[in-house]
Amino acid sequence: MLQTENIYLFLLVLPIVSFLYSSVGHGGASGYLALMALFSFSPETMKPTALLLNLFVAGISFYYFYKEGYFNKKLFLSFAITSIPLAFIGGTIEIDATWYKKILAILLVFAILKMLNVFGKETKNIKEVKLWQGLLAGGIIGFFSGLIGIGGGIILTPLILLLHWGNMKEAAAVSALFIWVNSAAGLVGQISSGIQIELESFVLVAIALFGGILGGYYGSKKWNDKKLRYMLAFVLIIACVKLLFT
Repeated sequence: MLQTENIYLFLLVLPIVSFLYSSVGHGGASGYLALMALFSFSPETMKPTALLLNLFVAGISFYYFYKEGYFNKKLFLSFAITSIPLAFIGGTIEIDATWYKKILAILLVFAILKMLNVFGKETKNIKEVKLWQGLLAGGIIGFFSGLIGIGGGIILTPLILLLHWGNMKEAAAVSALFIWVNSAAGLVGQISSGIQIELESFVLVAIALFGGILGGYYGSKKWNDKKLRYMLAFVLIIACVKLLFT
């Protein structure tokens, strides 16, 4: 993995991605997958590596948002009940590389829109999520999380904000733990189906954690960098095009 062409550039950008995602309560899998697609990593390597990075970065992000008192346990459980088993099932399924790239490209659109703050509007009119809504949304997001190798935060956060189930900080805290449990379930599903995690992946974990710790701290303290966010959105757009047309 670390023999990939231009790997040093990849390692330089990696902590920036984890910083930005962690600052909004995400683990960063969609960003990691986009980067790995740009640097021509194989799908077999991309999925488990992205989920492993998610575990550490989303865990750090959740710690900071939880510490600040933003976690809504009831909101989290309404999604997690169905997302965990379905993320495991999704993780056991191996799909064709061409289909994998196309589905990932579509899901990256959510990440791009999130980074551009299309789904960034808050409201004081908070509605309580109905049980069936949480179970349905959690199950669908969880399945695709395990299948593609993401935690699902890029879909869950916009959904919470669009349907007024929570404010920005609550969405970040809930999404961070949601990403963690889905990543764990998806990773276990992949391992149970015979996929192995390369030892080199843990080098990437250490590098991503640096950005994740800083992002979680500053994000929970109401700080982010708009220019870097737009730069990341630009990278995701390039990766999205690459996945669709190669």
